[in-house]
Amino acid sequence: MSTLRINAVQQTFSRKPIPVDESFTRSELFGTNVFNEVTMQHYLTKEAFKSVMSAIDKGTKIDRKTADEIAGAMKAWALTKGATHYTHWFQPLTGGTAEKHDAFFEPTGSGRAIEKFEGAQLVQQEPDASSFPNGGIRNTFEARGYTAWDPTSPAFIYGTTLCIPTVFVSYTGEALDNKVPLLRALQAVDQAATAVAKYFDKNVSKVNATLGWEQEYFLVDKSLAYSRPDIVLSGRTLLGHSPAKGQQLDDHYFGSISDRVLNFMRDLEQECMRLGIPVKTRHNEVAPNQFELAPIFEETNLAVDHNSLVMDVMDRMADKHNFKILFHEKPFKGINGSGKHNNWSLATDTGVNLLSPGKTPMKNLQFLTFFINTIKAVHDNEELIRSSIASASNDHRLGANEAPPAIISVFIGQQLTKVLDELEDVSTGKLSPKEKTDLKLNVVGKIPEILLDNTDRNRTSPFAFTGNKFELRAVGSKSNCAKPMTVLNTIVAKQLKEFKKEVDVLIDKKNLKKDEAVFNVLREYIKSSRKIRFEGDGYSEAWEREAAKRGLSNNKTTPVALKAMISKKAIAMFEEMSVMSKVEVEARHEIELEEYTMKVQIEGRVLGDIARNHVIPTAIRYQNTLITNVKGLKDVFEKDYKRLASEQLDLIEEISNHIAEINSKVNEMIEARKKANQLNNSQLKADAYCENVLPYFEEIRYHCDKLELIVEDNKWPLTKYRELLFTR
Repeated sequence: MSTLRINAVQQTFSRKPIPVDESFTRSELFGTNVFNEVTMQHYLTKEAFKSVMSAIDKGTKIDRKTADEIAGAMKAWALTKGATHYTHWFQPLTGGTAEKHDAFFEPTGSGRAIEKFEGAQLVQQEPDASSFPNGGIRNTFEARGYTAWDPTSPAFIYGTTLCIPTVFVSYTGEALDNKVPLLRALQAVDQAATAVAKYFDKNVSKVNATLGWEQEYFLVDKSLAYSRPDIVLSGRTLLGHSPAKGQQLDDHYFGSISDRVLNFMRDLEQECMRLGIPVKTRHNEVAPNQFELAPIFEETNLAVDHNSLVMDVMDRMADKHNFKILFHEKPFKGINGSGKHNNWSLATDTGVNLLSPGKTPMKNLQFLTFFINTIKAVHDNEELIRSSIASASNDHRLGANEAPPAIISVFIGQQLTKVLDELEDVSTGKLSPKEKTDLKLNVVGKIPEILLDNTDRNRTSPFAFTGNKFELRAVGSKSNCAKPMTVLNTIVAKQLKEFKKEVDVLIDKKNLKKDEAVFNVLREYIKSSRKIRFEGDGYSEAWEREAAKRGLSNNKTTPVALKAMISKKAIAMFEEMSVMSKVEVEARHEIELEEYTMKVQIEGRVLGDIARNHVIPTAIRYQNTLITNVKGLKDVFEKDYKRLASEQLDLIEEISNHIAEINSKVNEMIEARKKANQLNNSQLKADAYCENVLPYFEEIRYHCDKLELIVEDNKWPLTKYRELLFTR
């Protein structure tokens, strides 16, 4: 065993759980480091507090005088919490978060200083925009960019820094982050859903999209992780033979949590409580050393911020507990990868979940309206949804046995399928208006108030209805939730807008009653969106064939999936709904293609390095040992040595064959990269990396993994799967 591997394993076994202080209850800790409503009421005047709440609820602007007061209150509160710096906390198009810290400290002359933080620093800052991905919006020499305060997401203290959630835009106003398009999409769905909700309740004045994410992740001992160059540089294992025992016994799922992991979880939850992140659920996931964290649902913008923040917190907390946390969607071959299930719904300011059935047929008609419109939106934009979850890392997970396929479909369960089928079959023929209405109300009345236990959970469905919400299961664990949530809320907003137009035409020009008009439009939507609904096994080859017959897309790779982003239809919709301009959409497409290319490029370089500088030299050393053994046998058993050394000779030949194949495939992969790198078009380059470079990964891995089974264990240089997955 290599020295690095020996030291890593020894350090792991010497680890002891770090004690966690649990003297405070979760409720006592919750929000203590957040400048929330309770804190604002304590530190702000009534006028300033009303101004902030109006900005949050109605989107009104905060004047500079009020901003100065709010900044002063934030500073006073932050100083009591030990904060020394402030930062505009934003989410650039890197997929992570960004921050630049400035001290409250301000010299006043004569050797004195004050703690200073004013409205100007709160409302707007000017970080360098040139080094963040921009997709051609900015030139390198045009560095100016602006962060602007988002009052809808409360400021918080992390460590000794006051963090102020902000948007990030270019000097010319284009969005350079994930938050701006999300906020625009949420405004669009609010306006469209409110207009439709008023058909059923005139008192509705606002609709919030809600999100409850489920974050899956792996924990690997830090020493073991840092002994693997592939984990360090790419976040996943690029080679490694599957252990004899993996997840086949299902003994890890919901199993007892080890003390060391449990202490990490407790520490993490305490920090989340202080930051106002309402985490509630924790458990062992299916794969060894895989776990899940899930909060109570929140307003979508806040939920997205909290997920981005919690990933930062998890990374730091894991390091404190001597773990390396892996968010990669497929860090280990042969076992389950990790997703980030996005549970989405719509809620009114009157306290009604629009995707939850009610006690009366009229409440159920409201439910069906939003339910069917959502299905129709997914049907009309399934390729765009697929593009919103596309990444080099998620490509490894989608379609595997623990994740939905790349084919987007909707699962609603047998009971609701029957309801929709009956509504679709309601004729406009010989029945009287009263009979038609009675029949429809009878069908609608069959929907139980609570569907939570009446719809099964289809793990193979990428978009499943689970009782009072839709679950977008195909989102990758590394992804920023803002991307799929921007698309989902935009397409639903667009669909609801079209729905209202059609209903109003039937009411105004056909003189139909509101309920009859709603029924008529919904019935046509049920018919036209039928092909997106699927109740069976999404993993099966039969479904892949059936989906093709239905005309559903099956975009298995990111370069193909991303094309939907820049279709004329998608750009027109984003512009119509004021979510993104054509320039912003095309910039994001360019960025995601470049990111895909660079990730595959990095992994190719790492794999080539490990194969040539770790695997091949180790195999040669072991081969030399075998050769020495054969020579010794020949010296001792001169006439009969070939029979006695036959197995060794076979191994020597097999090792040589694997070494030759590895070296040959690495050379071919390098040449394929060189050719791809000469392409100037981002789409063509990404295609080349996908089609011509990536296939070598499995070929090289195959021969490396075969050598791992041949070479003596104590000579193998890389920490093995059994150590990474079963050492806690």
